[in-house]
Amino acid sequence: MSEEGGKLFDAYDTVDVLVGIPSFQNAATIGHVVLAVEAGLRKYFPDRRCLIVISDGDSTDGTKQAACEATTAGDEERLLLDPKTDVPDKVAFDYTGTSGKGSAFRAIFALAHSLEAQACAVFDADLRSVSPAWVDRLVGPVLNHDYDLVAPVYARHKFDGTITNSIAFPITAALYGRRLRQPIGGDFGFSGRLAGHWASKHVWHTDVARFGVDIWMTTVALCEGFNVCQAYLGAKLHDAKDPGRDLGPMFRQVVGSLFALAGRYVDHWMGSGSIRPVPTFGFRSATSTEELRVDTNRLIWRFIEGYVTWEGIWTQVLADENWAAVQEAISEASERPEGFVLPVELWARICYDYLLAYNAQVIGQDELLASLIPLYFARTATYIEEVRTADASEAEERIESYAEVFNRLKPYLVRRFAETGRTRRLAEQRVDGQTSLKEEDTSEFLAIRSP
Repeated sequence: MSEEGGKLFDAYDTVDVLVGIPSFQNAATIGHVVLAVEAGLRKYFPDRRCLIVISDGDSTDGTKQAACEATTAGDEERLLLDPKTDVPDKVAFDYTGTSGKGSAFRAIFALAHSLEAQACAVFDADLRSVSPAWVDRLVGPVLNHDYDLVAPVYARHKFDGTITNSIAFPITAALYGRRLRQPIGGDFGFSGRLAGHWASKHVWHTDVARFGVDIWMTTVALCEGFNVCQAYLGAKLHDAKDPGRDLGPMFRQVVGSLFALAGRYVDHWMGSGSIRPVPTFGFRSATSTEELRVDTNRLIWRFIEGYVTWEGIWTQVLADENWAAVQEAISEASERPEGFVLPVELWARICYDYLLAYNAQVIGQDELLASLIPLYFARTATYIEEVRTADASEAEERIESYAEVFNRLKPYLVRRFAETGRTRRLAEQRVDGQTSLKEEDTSEFLAIRSP
């Protein structure tokens, strides 16, 4: 840490509110995010001691400088702020550890624990739609209503967020019985108590340290006794991605973390039950979102290519009835791609088959998750055609219905899991969350380098 940053932290015995912004090469956008956060803290929490921290991945484009130079000072009239309110301190540093969003969060959690923060929030550094009200929506339920986790609810284009819509949301809702719409949302509010709990976990050399941190944060909170709610934030405008083009390692890391956590928390989902709503704060409004064009022909072709590449693994992973249905889908995709369908019921059983195979460790995890991607493409192509002419509310109703399908088919997962005879120990070796935060762990988390 720089000498200036060290003096700043030394000046803080405690803080009331800590807002973290993980960043990497975000010089073009982070200033806007910092301004929105600073305005939100001054407007909604003027009597609280607030701190903004930028946890950076060693950016070379001036990200940290852009963040530190952004300020609402002198612009109070335009922003409708009381000029008497304090401007929050902010500091930027380079985190240590595995490169990725999770490692950036790890440093934020450790700082929140060290400074005994009452409430915290994190915001993505590439947001173009963030507003000061987001700070109130994510921090307010923690400070004023004693919630530990505030997950976001975004208004997104119906084709955006397909990993969330087709995998993370329905599996999380079905397994843990809570209708949390955005379990991998990116922007969260949380209590200092939960931040310390997260920091204590020994998962920071796994995929959690890269892209799996959001689903891990949510699942730990749901399964380990914390109060969870969600808040409407409106549209999330960032760099939306065509699911057929821009997948990269994110799919494997998010879905791998989701599956590993399901193995870790078997006792929390082996029973049956309905999906309960979670308290939701804020006002839901109709908000237009940016158009996202998706080439379904490319998705279907990737599915057919996947069959050639991964047939051997599909025959090992999928139950006989599901493998037969996939073969029929391949035939249909090859002969009549314009009428291709991979039903959500089949998709749910496929996801459950893969969850079981992941925890059985019969096939290498990277190879296993790579083989799921073409099946995900097939399901995504089907969903896009299902909602192509639907408006946003109709598309959302359809996505919500997927959680009920996964829940209805959960006995299939429970039965197959029992048949495998695998113990919970295998998952615990990958996602071990039972250790406490020791002093030496805290010092390691805080070993951040000067900019």
